[in-house]
Amino acid sequence: MGPTTRAQFVYNRRRRRRSGGRHAVEVASDEEEQRQDTSSSSDEGGDEEEEAEASGVEVDDDDEEEVEEEAAAAQPAAEERPAPAAAGEKRGGRKGPITISLKKVCKVCKRTGHEAGFKGAVYIDCPMKPCFLCKMPGHTTLTCPHKVAMEHGVIPAPRRNTNTSLDYVFHSQVKGRISMAKPKFLIPDQLECGNIKFHQRRVTCLEFHPTKNNVLLSGDKKGLLGIWDYVKLHEKITYDSVHSCILNSMKIDTSNDGILYTASSDGTISCTELDTGIGSPLLNLNPDGWNGPSSWRMIYGMDLNTDKGLLLVADSFGFLYFLDRRSKTRIGHPILIHKKGSKVTSLHCNPAQPEVLLSSGNDHYARIWDTRKLEANSPLASLAHGRVVNSGYFSPQSGNKILTTCQDNRIRVWDYIFGDLQSPSREIVHSHDFNRHLTPFKAEWDPKDYTETVAVIGRYISENYNGVALHPIDFIDTSSGKLLAEVMDPDITTISPVNKLHPQDDILATGSSRSIFIWKPKTEDELTEERTKQKAKEYVYGSGSRKKSNGKHGDSSDDDSDDDSGGKNKKVKKTRFTHTAKGKGKSKI
Repeated sequence: MGPTTRAQFVYNRRRRRRSGGRHAVEVASDEEEQRQDTSSSSDEGGDEEEEAEASGVEVDDDDEEEVEEEAAAAQPAAEERPAPAAAGEKRGGRKGPITISLKKVCKVCKRTGHEAGFKGAVYIDCPMKPCFLCKMPGHTTLTCPHKVAMEHGVIPAPRRNTNTSLDYVFHSQVKGRISMAKPKFLIPDQLECGNIKFHQRRVTCLEFHPTKNNVLLSGDKKGLLGIWDYVKLHEKITYDSVHSCILNSMKIDTSNDGILYTASSDGTISCTELDTGIGSPLLNLNPDGWNGPSSWRMIYGMDLNTDKGLLLVADSFGFLYFLDRRSKTRIGHPILIHKKGSKVTSLHCNPAQPEVLLSSGNDHYARIWDTRKLEANSPLASLAHGRVVNSGYFSPQSGNKILTTCQDNRIRVWDYIFGDLQSPSREIVHSHDFNRHLTPFKAEWDPKDYTETVAVIGRYISENYNGVALHPIDFIDTSSGKLLAEVMDPDITTISPVNKLHPQDDILATGSSRSIFIWKPKTEDELTEERTKQKAKEYVYGSGSRKKSNGKHGDSSDDDSDDDSGGKNKKVKKTRFTHTAKGKGKSKI
């Protein structure tokens, strides 16, 4: 019983006593009736005292004195509501019992009559708000037509004829150099191994080594750089002195695969030797340190121009910088490519024409630039979006298509960069609107797909799979919006916003919270049920799972935790533990 309830309880008892006393003075001749009323009143008071004692609250004179001030505060509020007292008033001036109705209150809109949130493994959203999937009002996510028409929330927009005379230039000069042989596409939907809590904070970016096929590079929110050989499970190295905060992007030098360029929210570009972990800063946008958020510059977008030997970098104020990789110096002055003060989220150079640059930003635009004649407010094209654009990529083979991911739960595809770019060729509805505790979702092309139609992206809204809420990784056909496959495992209940496909092998790497997982296609032997049950998943535990002196794991602001509790029919899990020895700025496991 809370303080307000106790005060109301004491106030009601005193009111009944005062009513009983007035009744005895006015009707003195009916002494017997007064005794009966008093007896009845004492019986009810005893019942209430028994109920209070059963609930763990004592109702004696001392309690009445302790809540005297609370009763005095509650008395005016009760006197302002005479209608309920009159309706519940009984013969003899006694008040009827108090009834409390527990109504369903929505945590989103604060209205009664419905609830929102998880109910078991199913998420129920508020009917008074727009649909969480398509952002349109009038229905909920469970009844969204985009989810019903195409399974699990993908649907293509109507196709349009965008053929122009410039298509001839593309077909004659660029497309003729691209192999039209479509390789056999295999979905990496079998969890092969995992590095549990490899990082101390959530994973923010992944990159495969271009020459060492089994090596995966990863960065996290704390600025730590991880190197893991997922074939030799225990060979992994972490460098914790590369950056001081979020590692947003990384690129390996094409002329020297032992050099890694990294961009961070601390406003620096670092050139790090992978063998030693020794890094040298190429760019520092905050040389005077922290002087408040109005002057602090962060770096998110970064890419390499291999033909010119340039490193292109964009900051959180909308400016683009050029760095010479050979001399490790800045070239020219920064150029404003997005709205001043808006963050540039990604940069990508066209693989066929590296001087053509695609940028995306917080100003709800993705823009195409010609870096040979780059000036402020002079893009070749501006692609409008509904909300913040998380990423934008040219297609990996021809560079003729564009794939963007927007926070309005839309994946947009432009089939021809030479055609009409005022509106996309297709819009695919997909759940990837994220909160502040997650790495932004980014749809990426499959670099092995010569048809340039397959893209991979994690899903935000969970689905109910045998009573377990799971967040699959979706493979989408961008030419039709069809969902090709959804990759999931009952042991992975966290969200996987960071996904990277291997450039040569049929391998998928995913970053889920602080852990990294490797997926491979199922072999013919593993398709049988008996072999699938006998298949063991190999997990190793990284530095992020070590306990501190206070017995707690490393702190994390992530809402999604590494919950390894799965659903029914779990496969046998083989766990390997490793010893960690950490040195100065480097830990080798």
